[in-house]
Amino acid sequence: MAALVTMPKLGLTMNSGSVSEWKKKEGDAVNKGEILFIAATDKLTFDVESPEEGFLLAILVNINEEVSVGSPLAVIGEKGEDYSSLIGVSPELTSRGFIKASPLAKKTARDLGVDISQIHGSGPEGRIVKKDVVAFAESPSAYEKVKASPMAERMAAELGVDLAAIEKQGRIMKEDVMTTVSSLPSRILAEDRRIPLSNMRKVIGERMLLSTTSIPAVSYNMEVDFTFLIAFRKSVKEAVSKQGVKISYNHIFMKICAQALMEHPMANASLEGQEVILHGNANIGLAVALEGGLVVPNVKAVQTKSLSQLAVETEDLVARARANQLELEEIQGGTFTITNMGMFGLHSFTPIVNPPEACILAINTIVDRPVVIDGELKVRPMAMLSLSADHRLLDGADAAKFLARIKELAENPYLLLL
Repeated sequence: MAALVTMPKLGLTMNSGSVSEWKKKEGDAVNKGEILFIAATDKLTFDVESPEEGFLLAILVNINEEVSVGSPLAVIGEKGEDYSSLIGVSPELTSRGFIKASPLAKKTARDLGVDISQIHGSGPEGRIVKKDVVAFAESPSAYEKVKASPMAERMAAELGVDLAAIEKQGRIMKEDVMTTVSSLPSRILAEDRRIPLSNMRKVIGERMLLSTTSIPAVSYNMEVDFTFLIAFRKSVKEAVSKQGVKISYNHIFMKICAQALMEHPMANASLEGQEVILHGNANIGLAVALEGGLVVPNVKAVQTKSLSQLAVETEDLVARARANQLELEEIQGGTFTITNMGMFGLHSFTPIVNPPEACILAINTIVDRPVVIDGELKVRPMAMLSLSADHRLLDGADAAKFLARIKELAENPYLLLL
């Protein structure tokens, strides 16, 4: 008996998601427990297994089409099985077979009173999408004049060709589209392109908008002398190199910030309604740049871990973040974030607080420059630390004291051993 595959709920806060990749195509045999598709939600992707055994009879959504949790994505059943009642469409066949349309396109057709069987789809494999329904509703007569093969429709959509402008008696084929394209004058100037906003960019945008509109953040900058920190890192690196562990400035600053957070609990707090939550552990997130966005996995209870433990755990999180293999709990529960833009040569920038955290620290590039020390002019490796803090939780003096403690530990890293 045919069964629906629906968008799973992969986390408590997940309301919608999309399919970033199908591992099977329509008509393929599928085993129960076999990876069927990759679901994208928030900043992560997940392999989703098939709940049933049979054949993939129909794919109901387009790649990267966002749908709500529980929405039908596909149908699995026996070959030739009638699944029309399962997905709520008429079992009547058109000249093109079963109507392939996204759930949003079907809903739009119902809302607009449009006969979806009269529409030629521009989506993958001729699937009807929302824009096809809207175009048909706005000009059905013009739409009906154009008869084209699914391949010609897809090619025309990709190349920006208006099928209605092609003069031909009968059905337009892909060769007709190619002939039209070859006869167009060469474009001297490049044209603008529109690309869909990825789910990751949508989530990043939503969270950054939430941060900037709901958190009264104030930025603080303090210059730090890296002389002793550089020497400290070199000695620690040599001590653990035989274990195959590499210590970076990020790992050292995670340890520094954990100690400072324990000493300044309001910097490690969250505001929830009319209550302040003082977190017992320093769960420090490290911003990881990905293609098309970023993700912030966090290491739990940093204050309890050694530098070598932090290095191993952090690098594992970073590697799995770049391979889209993080678990939900690894990006949830953070209490503080570090972002390092020093490798790009930035001298200072204003990081955006990651809600519901109170603070975020930015590490900038290290530059050799002259400074006055004990009345003498010396050249020292200097870098700016930039802190953004929620003013509802930390007043200016409190934030300054917190940042000053980070500076003190960075300039005297051997204090971490006490």
